[in-house]
Amino acid sequence: MNKGRVKLFSPDAKDLRKRILFTICMLGFYALGTGITIVWATPWLSTLYGELGFLGIFNLMSGGGFDRFSIFGLGVTPYISASIVTQLLTMDIIPYFKELKEQGYVGRQKINRITRYLGILLAFVQSYVLTVFLLRVQNVEMVIKITLVMSAGTAFLLWLGDEITNKGIGNGQSLLIMSSIVLSLPQVFIGAYQAFIGAGSFALWMGILFFILYLIMYFLVIVGVVWITLAERKIPIQYANKTVSSYGAKQSYLPLRINYAGVMPVIFASMLLTIPSIVVNIIKNEAAIEFVNNYILYTSFTGFILYIALIIFFSYFYTFMAMNPEEMSEDLNKSGAYIPGVRPGKETTKYISKIVSRLTLVGSLFIAILAGMPILISNLTGLSQSVAIGGTGILIVVGVAIETYKQIQSGLVSRSFARRGRR
Repeated sequence: MNKGRVKLFSPDAKDLRKRILFTICMLGFYALGTGITIVWATPWLSTLYGELGFLGIFNLMSGGGFDRFSIFGLGVTPYISASIVTQLLTMDIIPYFKELKEQGYVGRQKINRITRYLGILLAFVQSYVLTVFLLRVQNVEMVIKITLVMSAGTAFLLWLGDEITNKGIGNGQSLLIMSSIVLSLPQVFIGAYQAFIGAGSFALWMGILFFILYLIMYFLVIVGVVWITLAERKIPIQYANKTVSSYGAKQSYLPLRINYAGVMPVIFASMLLTIPSIVVNIIKNEAAIEFVNNYILYTSFTGFILYIALIIFFSYFYTFMAMNPEEMSEDLNKSGAYIPGVRPGKETTKYISKIVSRLTLVGSLFIAILAGMPILISNLTGLSQSVAIGGTGILIVVGVAIETYKQIQSGLVSRSFARRGRR
């Protein structure tokens, strides 16, 4: 059955192996850079991360380079922020961006170029804010040096991500984020071992038992994330010029993913809750800082409820922004397809919208539980949030790994067909 199938280590897949090797080398180079601390920032590092626990998700997405103030300390988070801004601008906010969106490939290229320029600009602003207001560097020369190095690091990562996308395998920016989280995993398990066994808080046998249970729960969370990432609802569709009753015909489907938004709602919610914390730290108003710590940060009860509510809201917002039921209905109509039992036009739009809404509810609740687990477990057990089970890091790693695996599989299948064609 698999006789004519190209395997990864066969001669026909030599170019694919080169692309994979190139990707691994570039990710290794990135991992090396995350450990290089900016020497000018070293005297002030002791004042930084202890005060900024609310920026933990950004430290996670930079491979721990944020708290070390490495040359890649900002990672690609400025680019993600810029992508969010440009996506919002294409929603009838600015006509120019909507026109670019409707221009197809050429328009997307222009939007990508604007996103990169905006990402570098945001990197400069973020590194300046971190250096002046959070690291509290007063020397103008040092501020300029640190800001330029961190901005240049982000610009280099954008180029590196493009090189991985074009010459390697998978999406470069996503792989950089995934590798950042993977770099943090050893510290997560070391921290869990120290908390359960090394700290001496429990009897030895009980600490070992808790650590084993921790590993089992971590594995089950990964299984759940894989399931929710791959889960989809298939809506049967029929083409006007085809019939499924004919011999050998296959049923066509419109696949709708349960978790279409991925990890973006958590990033949106984290960024939104981060803004008040940054502002009060900049103005240094004690009353404002106390209010934010007690009611806005997700470590507080009201902040946690707000955090979960924002995740659910942004899940719906992002999903319906990216999967417009009206556009999907129009695309089906243009291709001569329809959903059996549903009239084309408004009824199809309502039908798709209802299904997408229900799927998004399930997906958003899962993401909210996943994002809220570390906070709840940390408050109940005293473990740090990086060690607690769950978190968005697993969702990012699993999602990117699955997409990369699918791309490798697609490359092997295409080479299989090419080899058969030569015969």
